[in-house]
Amino acid sequence: MTKGAPILVVGGAGYIGSHMCKALHQAGYTPVTYDNLQSGHRHAVKWGPLEVGDIRDPARLEAAFNRHNPQAVIHFAAHIEVGEGEKDPAKFYDNNVLGSMKLLEAMHRHGTRKIIFSSTCATYGDTQNMPLSEEEPQIPTSVYGRTKLAVEGLLSGYAKAHDFRFAALRYFNASGADLEGDIGEEHDPETHLIPNALKAAAGLGAGLKLFGTDYDTPDGTCIRDYIHVNDLAQAHLLAMDALSGTDQMLKINVGTGEGISVLQIIKAIERMTGRSVPYTTTSRRPGDVARLFADVNKAHTVLGFKTQYSDIDTIIQSAWAFHSQKWGVS
Repeated sequence: MTKGAPILVVGGAGYIGSHMCKALHQAGYTPVTYDNLQSGHRHAVKWGPLEVGDIRDPARLEAAFNRHNPQAVIHFAAHIEVGEGEKDPAKFYDNNVLGSMKLLEAMHRHGTRKIIFSSTCATYGDTQNMPLSEEEPQIPTSVYGRTKLAVEGLLSGYAKAHDFRFAALRYFNASGADLEGDIGEEHDPETHLIPNALKAAAGLGAGLKLFGTDYDTPDGTCIRDYIHVNDLAQAHLLAMDALSGTDQMLKINVGTGEGISVLQIIKAIERMTGRSVPYTTTSRRPGDVARLFADVNKAHTVLGFKTQYSDIDTIIQSAWAFHSQKWGVS
C-alpha cells in the first residue's frame, strides 16, 4: 500500500474508527472518514477529511469515491448494541447488511478491491470451547452476531466473484482510550461495561447495572476478552499490509487470549481509581453468553500481531484519564 494513500474509513467518527484514523495518519496514510454522524462525533475527526453520508446512500458513496479514490476501505459502520438488535432486527439488517452491500457495490464500481471489516466474536455464538479459534462453528445467538456473519458471507462472495481481498477481524471487547487523551469512548447511550463502571466510580448517574450473577463462571459474572482500542487499530494496519501480499481472504480473531470477569473489572477499577463502584444486580441480557475469549495464534502467525496496551491497568488508566477529564472529575 502506497504511503500517503487515501484510505476510506467508514464509521471513522466513532470509537474504534477514530482511533483507526489516528493510527493511519501516524503510519503515513490519509484517512478519509465517511460517517453519517448518528453515533459518531464530528469532533473526533482530526486526522483527515470528513465525508458526511450514510452507507445506504449510493449517491453519497459515489461522490466520496470520486473525490478521494481510496486504495482500501476499513469498515466499522454498524449498529452494535445487542439488546437493541433483539428488539429491532430489521433496523440491524437494514444498516449492517444492506449498508455493507451498498458499500461493496460502490467499491466494485470504482475498482477498490481491498477491505478490512469490523466483525465480531459474537458470530461464534454460545459455545463452551475456550479459547475460541477461527475453526469454531459460527452459530450466532444474537441478531447483531447474525448480521456480522451475513457480511462475512458477502465478503467471501465478492472475493470469489470480483477478485476482492478482505480481512474480517473478529473483535473481542474493545476498550480503553487514546493514550494521549485525544479521543475515547463516547457512545450515547453507553452500554459498555468499563465506561459505565467508571461513571459509577465518578459518582455520576444512578450507578452501574450488573447483568447476571448466575453464569457458570468462578464468580457468576460474564467473562470477556478486553483488548485496547490502540491494539485493535494496529491489527488493522497489519491486516492491510497482509492484503497487499499474497493473502486474499482472512478471517482472524483479534483479542488477548485472556478472559476477565465483570467483577474482576470492577475490582480493578476500584484499585486503579481509589473509588468504589456502586452497582445493582439485575437479570441477564438476551443474547449474552457466559464466556468469550480468543485463541490468538492465527493473529500472531499470519499478521505478526501482539498486543502492547491491553493489560487491564493500561486499559482502565487510559479510559479513566479520558473520561475524568471529559466529566471534570479529579
